[in-house]
Amino acid sequence: MQKFQTGDEVLVTAGKDKGKQGTVKTVFENDRILVDGINMAKKHVKPNPNAGVQGGIEDIEMPIHRSNIMHFDKVSGKPSRVGFKQTDDGKKVRYLKVNGENLD
Repeated sequence: MQKFQTGDEVLVTAGKDKGKQGTVKTVFENDRILVDGINMAKKHVKPNPNAGVQGGIEDIEMPIHRSNIMHFDKVSGKPSRVGFKQTDDGKKVRYLKVNGENLD
């Protein structure tokens, strides 16, 4: 089980987008995470009339390393680390360490 999963609310703790919040879109195997609206880059796109692509400069999202983000607790408004615990029925769940709230 991974600490970050698709749909988690996160806060950027380092880099050019420090302090911004976003939602996890994709988690990659190499410890990189794609967050909605974070780490934007410019990409030059060549026009292709057959595919209907106009061309020009587009903004795309680039992955960010997982060490530069933390889970964001909406209730307390603070970033939080994540821990794992087992429920009474033996299921492993993630929880926020700042207040003990379950994520799963």
